[in-house]
Amino acid sequence: MKTIKLGIVGQRTEYCFHSLILRALSSVTNQTDLHKVHSLIVVSGQHQSTFFCGKLISKYSQFKDPVSSLSIFRINSPTHNVYLWNTIIRAMTHNGLWSKALDFYTQMRKLNVKPDNYTFPSIINSCGSLLDLEMMKIVHNDVLEMGFESDLYICNALIDMYSRMNELGSAREVFDKMPNRDVVSWNSLVSGYSANGYWEGALEAFREGRLSGVAADAFTVSSVLPACGGLMEIEQGQMVHGLVEKSGIKGDIAVSNGLLSMYFKFERLLDCQRIFDEMIFRDIVTWNIIICGFSHSGLYQESIKLFQEMVYEYEPDLLTVTSVLQACGHMGDLRFGRYVHDYILENRYKCDTTACNIIINMYARCGDLVAARQVFDNMKRWDMVSWNSMISGYFENGFNKEAVDLLKMMRIDLQPDSVTFVTLLSMCTKLRDVDFARELHCDIIKRGYDSTLIVGNALLDVYAKCGKMEHSVWQFEIMSTRDIVTWNTIIAACSHYEESYVGLKMLSRMRMEGIMPDVATILGSLPLCSLLAAKRQGKELHGFIIRLNFESQVPVGNALIEVYSKTGSLKNAILVFEHMRIKDVVTWTAMISAYGMYGEGKKALRSFQQMKETGTIPDHIVFVAVIYACSHSGLVQDGRACFNQMRKKYNIEPRIEHYACMVDLLSRSGLLVEAEDFILSMPLQPDASMWGSLLSACRASGDTGTAERVAERLVELNSDDPGYNVLASNVYASLGKWDQVRTIRKSLKARGLRKDPGCSWIEICNRVFIFGTGDRSFQQFKQVNELIEDLNRTMDKEGYVADLKFVLHDVGEDEKINLLYGHSERLAIAFGLLNTKEDGNFPAIEQIKVLSFGNNLEIYLLDWCSSRLQERCKTIKDFRIWACFFPVE
Repeated sequence: MKTIKLGIVGQRTEYCFHSLILRALSSVTNQTDLHKVHSLIVVSGQHQSTFFCGKLISKYSQFKDPVSSLSIFRINSPTHNVYLWNTIIRAMTHNGLWSKALDFYTQMRKLNVKPDNYTFPSIINSCGSLLDLEMMKIVHNDVLEMGFESDLYICNALIDMYSRMNELGSAREVFDKMPNRDVVSWNSLVSGYSANGYWEGALEAFREGRLSGVAADAFTVSSVLPACGGLMEIEQGQMVHGLVEKSGIKGDIAVSNGLLSMYFKFERLLDCQRIFDEMIFRDIVTWNIIICGFSHSGLYQESIKLFQEMVYEYEPDLLTVTSVLQACGHMGDLRFGRYVHDYILENRYKCDTTACNIIINMYARCGDLVAARQVFDNMKRWDMVSWNSMISGYFENGFNKEAVDLLKMMRIDLQPDSVTFVTLLSMCTKLRDVDFARELHCDIIKRGYDSTLIVGNALLDVYAKCGKMEHSVWQFEIMSTRDIVTWNTIIAACSHYEESYVGLKMLSRMRMEGIMPDVATILGSLPLCSLLAAKRQGKELHGFIIRLNFESQVPVGNALIEVYSKTGSLKNAILVFEHMRIKDVVTWTAMISAYGMYGEGKKALRSFQQMKETGTIPDHIVFVAVIYACSHSGLVQDGRACFNQMRKKYNIEPRIEHYACMVDLLSRSGLLVEAEDFILSMPLQPDASMWGSLLSACRASGDTGTAERVAERLVELNSDDPGYNVLASNVYASLGKWDQVRTIRKSLKARGLRKDPGCSWIEICNRVFIFGTGDRSFQQFKQVNELIEDLNRTMDKEGYVADLKFVLHDVGEDEKINLLYGHSERLAIAFGLLNTKEDGNFPAIEQIKVLSFGNNLEIYLLDWCSSRLQERCKTIKDFRIWACFFPVE
């Protein structure tokens, strides 16, 4: 500052003196020079001048010294000069002392000093900053009483203030009554709607402003862009983007940041990257948006790379750092997660509870529970998220005891919330611990969380996965609110536990209640049709899939192939396969399995070759399907080649299921010695299924010597599967060794094991009829029994002799014949014959079919039916799996 010499000042006129003082005040750049000017004013006797006092108050306010401003004002108090009151009010507002500003306004009114149009903008701003609606109404009434309701600046301030208080109705009322409006008026209204989440109002106000001819500026655009993103108005957002390009405000950082944020909401990540790359200037907000946006969009690696770029130019804030930590957690990148945590500590960031929770979650996801617990223990205070994150971390990493111990610690000060209960129920699901789940359920009811949807869904899931379907269904029925997850959980549970009828009823109820199925619903429902061989329901679901436009979903196509192949419609399975544009390894596996199921081994091998030609790399499951197909078609050499190829070409080490398929292949082909040698030479411990396959083949071929050796092996394994024990028992029965039979059966009884009886069912005119071995409770039993007796007599006359070697009970010959004739397959077939018309109007293939899960179908009976009743029925090739009646074309 230029040194002002008092001698020179004394020689000047008063006018020149004032000019020099004013110029000196305007030129000061620090508080020290301001004190010198202030001293000069006091020495010259001008310290009570209203003009200079006002200037000094304003100048001290600019230097964030409201105390000096107040001191100068008090020297001149009390005063009736509105200029000084306006100046001190403005000074208080400028320094964030809004309550003080309002106090001065109140004093001013008590002294009957009349405010002018310069008073109200600062007072209105103070009311808005304090969110003091009551005071604001008083000020607004003063504005109206004094006739300032048409003042442009006051009205703009009122709109802004009401918007900050979320009083958009009052803001719109002020706006509508304004005789004149400028761009600030429109911006205040648009930003008010946008800031309070009234997206439609913001867009409507923006459109009105455009129609009124108001030229949008950077503030207008930055206010309307969040509304476009919030409403997912992609077309409107692109229009605003075009306006930005056209009006030349693209260089404004706030506008570019707004565009960046909007396109992230639209999930237009390429547009986000392009905007970011084109930005000449970037600030901390820009980096936050791009890093957080990529992290939330699942592009965790890109988020981490951008963070590494950012730290060279800017110091990231806590929001940026925590977003990167979340990305590290999702990626399991412990190394970089530790680096970011160290960065936080080195730069002395003040981590609040939320930030610490994110750090705990990162370490827990990355498996470093020691570091997670250290952060947890060092926290000044914990919230429910802290406890839940740590408990969940222990549970997810298998430290179940530590999770329970921490829960007990938490209960000293806090009680579990819904998230805690869901986490603990998930732990019960994983451990199949239904007892602890019941304990939690009691606690949930006591604390009133049983009506919480996510908790109800978790209970539904834990009971289902613990095998308590009756509890799961009960939980479902008592739930007052259900969402799509609820329905999907119960339907999937029915599929898993073969409660097919319940599952299909649930699907029907879901649709009746107006809940629209999603892909998960379809994937849970299709296996129900497979289990029931319900082809009609499968076709209905297929039609529903097409209507919902789900047919392009690869998992849905894969499930449809399985449904059609398991419901006797290989043709439809092939059609679904051929119409799929995208095929993954599961698709090819499903098709190969379908061919194998129908004994089409050559076609299965052809599909396997086509799969390899498309570049799809086979996994271990594909090889199981291929060898299985070879097994059911007698393709021994091809099966051997696939088994060898798996290891040599694809480096897939054979698993127990591959060895089991090879044993089945050799056994079915009659190569019993080779099968036995194969089992004994394999590097893995053979399981009961392998010896069972070989034993079944020995029975069929009559090789009693090998059968007895294999039966001994099977008994030694002491398998918990009653089927294999019964198989060994039957072999001993066929050899007449009833002592061994009794020993095995006594062992089964002692262990509480029981083989499920054979079961067959037949679907006629969309109705399913189920038959068990020796069943007498079904409709038309008398007529069915008479038909079987007629067929038996006819077949006896033609020379058929019942093979009694598979009726393995210590009873007489006549009783064995009666047992043989009571097989569930014969009952189902006879029922189907009895309920088909002889006039040729035979139901279609999808209306009558028989599934067998018990003994082999009576081949002679089926052959006899085929040869005698050609005008009525025909049987399929693989009697072991299923048979269909359908008209011959």
